[in-house]
Amino acid sequence: MKSKLLIITVFILFVQSVFSQEKNIVIKATSKFVDIKDGDILKKGSWTIVPEAKPDVYLTSSKKVAFYTDIDSISFDVDPSVDAYNFCIILNDKDTAYTQIKYQIPYLDKLKIAKKYNYSDNRFFPLFSYQSKENENLIKLRNNFKLDSIAGQGNEISKIINLMHWVHNIIKHDGSSRNPSSVNAIDLIKVCKSENRGVNCRMMAIILNECYLSLGFKSRYVTCMPKETDFNDCHVINSVFCNELNKWIWIDPTFDAYIMNENGDLLGIQEVRERLIEGKKIILNPDANWNRIKSQTKEFYLETYMAKNLYRLQCPIISAFGYENSSKGKEITFVELLPLDGIVQEPQHSEFTNDNDVKYTFYKTNNPDSFWTDKF
Repeated sequence: MKSKLLIITVFILFVQSVFSQEKNIVIKATSKFVDIKDGDILKKGSWTIVPEAKPDVYLTSSKKVAFYTDIDSISFDVDPSVDAYNFCIILNDKDTAYTQIKYQIPYLDKLKIAKKYNYSDNRFFPLFSYQSKENENLIKLRNNFKLDSIAGQGNEISKIINLMHWVHNIIKHDGSSRNPSSVNAIDLIKVCKSENRGVNCRMMAIILNECYLSLGFKSRYVTCMPKETDFNDCHVINSVFCNELNKWIWIDPTFDAYIMNENGDLLGIQEVRERLIEGKKIILNPDANWNRIKSQTKEFYLETYMAKNLYRLQCPIISAFGYENSSKGKEITFVELLPLDGIVQEPQHSEFTNDNDVKYTFYKTNNPDSFWTDKF
């Protein structure tokens, strides 16, 4: 007990010493939600005041950062050589939130460090499989929403993009929403309509994935993650195999986005990652947007947001209707592709069973050829 009290005392003294030099740098707020302008990007309501965090740290790669509460504001010119910028936010004239801005290297530079894979890695993980469009649930999905009509009569590429547009337009993205109890396209669309609500990017990608499967496309939903294992933001998109191009292509229903090279050829996730690292030209479709409200730019969406999230990639081994529904005794398996620079390489195979008796199995590989195999 004495040692615990000593640690707490030392911590309090540390916090006090850190912020004593900035004791006059204070802004006020009556709402816990704060807008942040990070460089040229304004992020509405992206920061939540948490007085319990001592301090609450905001990381940036920009040269200028501004915080805007509902009644006050503060800005800093960020020098990479400065350890941190400290200030306090007083919420409702009573709660003090010690806040810190720290510089970090740009996500694109961090991704470049993670260029190397091991194409000789032959460690075992199960073969990927894709549910047949003749599955009764996929037939129901296809018929209920007239997906053949939505996909249209054009070539494969137009069908793939038409389905992405459809999901993007009927489902609102809400990254802070709770996940519904039943995770499949039919029930997710139903709950969004009945409750007039949105879902997060994972649920949107699951909906689109099952739409693709229902029309016979080989498709996965891919969780794109940063290097860190402890993170509060990642992104989930789709990878669809286009037979006409004989390749996987990048499809993102949250941002209604696909990616092209300088010739207008559609690119896959691995190609986009390589081009970002090598500085080659990549083009974001001009109508990419968030919730039909905010247009997306290549600089933010690809060079910042996805540069952060293309460090590690994970997807289910089985692509099927309702694969992540947690029924008693079910087994759910994922495989993760990580670079040689990845911070947690082992164990390559791990398992755990949750309280509902659902068994989760995870594999890792450093070999992108195995991860992006087109052997069906």
